[in-house]
Amino acid sequence: MSKIRGMRGFLASSIGVTCAAALALPLTPPALAATARPVPTTEAAASARHAPHAGTPAATTTTRRAAHAATPGSTQSLPLQPLTRNRATPSAPATEHGLRPRAVRHFSLVGVVWDDPEAELHGRVQVRTRAADTGTWSGWQDLQTHNADHGADRGTPESASGRVRGATAPLWVGDSDGVELRVRSEAGRAESGSAQHGTGARTLPAAPPLPSGLRLELVDPGDEAAPPGAFADGPRTAALAGENSAAAEASAVNADLAPLGATEIAALNRAETEREFLALNAGAPAGQQQAKPYIGPRPGIVTRRGWGADEGLRESGFRYTKKVRAAFVHHTASGNNYSCSQVPSLIRSIYRYHVRSMGWRDIGYNFVIDKCGKIYEGRAGGVARPVLGAHTLGFNSNSMGIAVLGSYDTKKPSKAAVKAVARLTAWKLGLYRVNPKGKTYLKSAGSNLHSKGKKVRLNVISGHRDGFKTECPGRKLYGKLGSARSKAARYQGR
Repeated sequence: MSKIRGMRGFLASSIGVTCAAALALPLTPPALAATARPVPTTEAAASARHAPHAGTPAATTTTRRAAHAATPGSTQSLPLQPLTRNRATPSAPATEHGLRPRAVRHFSLVGVVWDDPEAELHGRVQVRTRAADTGTWSGWQDLQTHNADHGADRGTPESASGRVRGATAPLWVGDSDGVELRVRSEAGRAESGSAQHGTGARTLPAAPPLPSGLRLELVDPGDEAAPPGAFADGPRTAALAGENSAAAEASAVNADLAPLGATEIAALNRAETEREFLALNAGAPAGQQQAKPYIGPRPGIVTRRGWGADEGLRESGFRYTKKVRAAFVHHTASGNNYSCSQVPSLIRSIYRYHVRSMGWRDIGYNFVIDKCGKIYEGRAGGVARPVLGAHTLGFNSNSMGIAVLGSYDTKKPSKAAVKAVARLTAWKLGLYRVNPKGKTYLKSAGSNLHSKGKKVRLNVISGHRDGFKTECPGRKLYGKLGSARSKAARYQGR
């Protein structure tokens, strides 16, 4: 009951603040007033030294600070070279860039970035890699070009930081030590004037130039450090002793749901979740106190500590929105060739790619779900809170982003993953008294599908493509959202 009393009033305000007095941590400010603190000097210096577009064209490595030496991850950033030129116009920009086969340090995830986050890459990006254990080269694999469909809303501090870059989706390739890459500009066929006049002739326009500053990012997630573990006998602040404030703070924001330093937030059954919810809302208006909560049982959630997040990578502090009115479902487009035991490494790799390579303040998604149905905490700030993400350009406010690991354009998502989407949304949307089968209105911050300021009517559980013109979350996963809505509503007791 002490834990429940500690949470009292949190959801009544939708943006409650965890009190971690034992850690002597500063309180997180209210959602609307929340602003990130400056990046620590050592981290800012490291960012400047290792920024993929700063310094020499040789490969650079981003290494963790000494406090995180137990889990060293790294990023090799390699500038692409022209591979072919237009022989008729030698001075024209090359329409194919890439890298010849080469040996590199070990990595497990690849992506391509470029200078301007607003620039679109019209073309095809393909990579093949050499497995470190067998020395065997893979076949050519495609990287999804993204073209600015993810990211922080325009005009926000995160998007205006000056660090953000354009990027492909990352691709998980497993432990590798060799790479070859090609990026080809491709023009779509357009009807010429003669075709418009009925001749039927078509001409192929010149291929558009590739974005400037193309670089290949090779991410090594590092080895996960052995965490001190989740403690069943209550908070132990000693577990966080010696860690930097960012790591302690990331754990403290979930301290009302799990002991400090926990690697997982335990699942609750329906009755336990309802009792907790009612206790949380004890200070709410009488009508809300008496209303049926309609909240799904809280699922188990692996914390950032559980998947080995290096809290020194992200920008310190947290940012919040007002509430959670909708959930956008994504796929990571990182491929399906992963085992569930590799998921912590895969999430660490995506986290590092989002922050170091793409220039975001943290991983973009609020939650990540693997094909075995396990749920992971994404962007830091507290799993029950309205954390502002960078998942659906134009609709990050008053929403949350859930990414299912994998590519689901042609492959069906697992039943376990769809069930996890339903369980997570039934709980999280229930905290904010939202019906997962309902509709809601969100104001667009501007996307290629909805103009800025437009109030858009959306399903409470929507796919990324409902807010932005994109293939995400893949045709097969998008087709399962109706099932997820129905299951989530049943979990809520509707």
